[in-house]
Amino acid sequence: MRDVRPWVRVLGVVALIIALVAVGIGGYVVHTVRASFPQVSGDLRLSGLASEVEVLRNDRGIPTIYASTLDDLFFAQGFVHAQDRFWEMDVRRHITSGRLSEMFGESQVPTDTFLRTLGWRRIAEQEIDLLSERSLRILQAYADGVNAYLDDRRGAELSLEYAVLALQNSDYQPEPWEAADSVAWLKALAWDLRGNMDDEIYRAVMSASMGVEATEELFPEYPYADHRPIVEVGAVVDGVFDQDASTNSGNSPRAASRALDFVGSQQAFASVDSVVSSLEELLGPSGPGIGSNSWAVAGTKTDTGLPLLANDPHLAPSMPSLWYQSSLRCTNIDDECNYDVTGWTMAGLPGVFIGHNAAVAWGFTNLGPDVTDLVLHQLDGDTYLYDGELRPLDIRTEVIEVAGSDPVTIRIRSTPDGPIISGIDEIEEYDQVGRDSPVPAPNAIDVASDDPRSDDLESDGQQTDDARGVARYAVALRWTALQPQPTFDAFDALNTAQSWEDFREAARYLAVPAQNLLYADTSGRIGYQAPGRIPIRRGYDGKWPVPGWSSELGWDGYIPFESLPSVIDPPEGWIVTANQAVIGEEFPYFLTDDWSYGARSQRIVDLIESSTAGGALMTAERMRAIQMDSNNALAEFLVPRLLETPAPSGTEDARALLAEWDYQQTADSAAAAYFNAIWSQMVTRMFDAAADGEIVESSGNDRFWLVIERLWDDPTNVWWIDKTTPAAEDRDGLLAIAQQAAADELRERLGDDPSAWRWGDLHQLTLTNATLGSSGIAPIEMLFNRGPFNSGGSEAAVNATGWTPAQGFEVEWVPSMRQVIDLSNFDASTWVNLTGNSGHAYNGTYADQIDEWLVGDQFPWAFSDDAVREDAVNVLTLIPQEN
Repeated sequence: MRDVRPWVRVLGVVALIIALVAVGIGGYVVHTVRASFPQVSGDLRLSGLASEVEVLRNDRGIPTIYASTLDDLFFAQGFVHAQDRFWEMDVRRHITSGRLSEMFGESQVPTDTFLRTLGWRRIAEQEIDLLSERSLRILQAYADGVNAYLDDRRGAELSLEYAVLALQNSDYQPEPWEAADSVAWLKALAWDLRGNMDDEIYRAVMSASMGVEATEELFPEYPYADHRPIVEVGAVVDGVFDQDASTNSGNSPRAASRALDFVGSQQAFASVDSVVSSLEELLGPSGPGIGSNSWAVAGTKTDTGLPLLANDPHLAPSMPSLWYQSSLRCTNIDDECNYDVTGWTMAGLPGVFIGHNAAVAWGFTNLGPDVTDLVLHQLDGDTYLYDGELRPLDIRTEVIEVAGSDPVTIRIRSTPDGPIISGIDEIEEYDQVGRDSPVPAPNAIDVASDDPRSDDLESDGQQTDDARGVARYAVALRWTALQPQPTFDAFDALNTAQSWEDFREAARYLAVPAQNLLYADTSGRIGYQAPGRIPIRRGYDGKWPVPGWSSELGWDGYIPFESLPSVIDPPEGWIVTANQAVIGEEFPYFLTDDWSYGARSQRIVDLIESSTAGGALMTAERMRAIQMDSNNALAEFLVPRLLETPAPSGTEDARALLAEWDYQQTADSAAAAYFNAIWSQMVTRMFDAAADGEIVESSGNDRFWLVIERLWDDPTNVWWIDKTTPAAEDRDGLLAIAQQAAADELRERLGDDPSAWRWGDLHQLTLTNATLGSSGIAPIEMLFNRGPFNSGGSEAAVNATGWTPAQGFEVEWVPSMRQVIDLSNFDASTWVNLTGNSGHAYNGTYADQIDEWLVGDQFPWAFSDDAVREDAVNVLTLIPQEN
């Protein structure tokens, strides 16, 4: 979200008064803070219930909801979510509908303009009409429960944030919740996990400065021989993936695509002042280095004789966490009310996203298929060029209501490819794509433009850029998430699945975001399914922005679900998904080449194999330990080679740390601090500054690790040149400068004694409220934010606490939760949230899991009725209101 400081800065004096009052008399402040704390015990009478509902909460505020009907169960879930997280829900629906300006004023108009252009809310409303009757019942019951909570509560009674908001926007009142508010949140999740769209931007911008050939050198092919994919067996036979068939070869859509011979992927380029960067602050960064870990080990290799399943999704840290822990249970299981499920929910979305029921458990990681294209268009007024003809754009106007200001009318233009996202105020990324993209696109059919009016097209169409001598185009977004699909139907089917066959049927509906689906059940089976609506491209591979003026380039439908990779009970006895390649190059369809490059996944594979070697058995304790592994695979390659080079003056004591290092990046490691400082210097000097001064931020993820390995024996390659200074023009010169600069930086920041340096002192995690937590007013931020905390881990480690060199060492994404599910005894399962279950600042369960999360501890996860009731410390009974 864009900076809220323009409206909140005027509250500085008020905030100071609040702080002084809190220190002085304090009573009013304490009352305001506690006004939104929910009732968690006793009785509540509510209109809309058919029968009594029990809500049992344990000492971490995690509710188990017991209801006798499906409608009452989801009514209660909506009510409970609103009790603990309504501010979060309200902000989310204003994001997805492009209505942030109604809450935060004119500073949010550019963000709203972009979101209205994408049209998430409009698509969600269309998807409502596609859903099953049962899904519609669930959504409506959930909305009724939310609205029952809103009926007699206002302002600070809903959440402390509303009291702060009222100081500037006293007229704001939340509207009733609607089913489309829930469905629209799936669009935000899809945006966060949208695949290689950022990679296309990076390629275009970098190639404009360095050229396509040099840019290609940054994108090595996936190292299949060293980093195994998720599925290593099987082939598509008569349109159906068969794990027992021999691999495909010869002519195929994938083979034809690869014959064009281009490589590649890259983490996001971002302009720090842009609307898109603002969305990343709220929804989290994206890119191939960001993902999740999940693995299952079969009972033949565990000490219990039944599977263990681990999962930790990697997302941007926030306060509160994205996840809300909960259980949904029908008091009597039958065809009508068949929920007995527990796990990780999201406030605003009915059901359980990740978790287990009485028969099956599942985990998600991002599959990351290429489901977006940036499509270049030549415009003439309100028309676009296609197959030699000018065709009319689709145009609509919308009105943005703005708190404290006049409404703003916006004009949204679209082609059949999707909305035009360039030419929007304060969004530079897509204008750069239109300016910098090479035409014809690499690895695509050459579709020449012979429009005689090209010299006269307007500035958001094609024009000559004298500085670069390239054409400028309007940019449209073609994305599967902008095509209505009944994705929400998947969650009811997933929550109630009782077998592998049920699970796969649920996966069929999971169109977007496409996730790697990991499975285990109480009969001992483990499995994997790739789902999603993944396009089949015609004439290009989707890695670069593509011309949109020819029918020779486009989509020819989607990969059939039956053809997508799947495996059940693999002979090795385990399955690992960590955003690596799904399957080998022989697969006949193109999913993407923009995977994470497999450092995390292969480390997990290696640890599983070593843990079960010689007949040893995997334990849940060992699974939890693997989740905290912080090994740096780049350091294994680079450190011995660094130590073979001459030590730059004054770095001897710092380099001595590396000689004794075990490559673990724990928070107290001095060597990890120095190595990551060296790596930061290398990335920013080699890859962050292009030749003409155009700044492109590179992630430094495991793709860059592979780049370094491939470049090592070419010490005069152009990428070894220090782009920030002429002082280094080869590998050894660059490495010397990086070591020296890193040592100087750490001495300035952490002191003169290298043995006292600590990685955690650099690599800090601050949990920030997504709106008011960045207000710029310290007393307000203190109310809602927590931290900073010293953190271990790093990008591409299993304990994936990611950071971007150009932005410093601060943690930018994290394992947002961790779970280890024991299929032999669900009560022996464990879990931990990043923050806590409550969204209310200073509530006892707002931040009560942070300490355990930091050190890798997890809490018992009660599931059996006896264990749940023994664990309960509060019981709330929801009673139907008598008419």
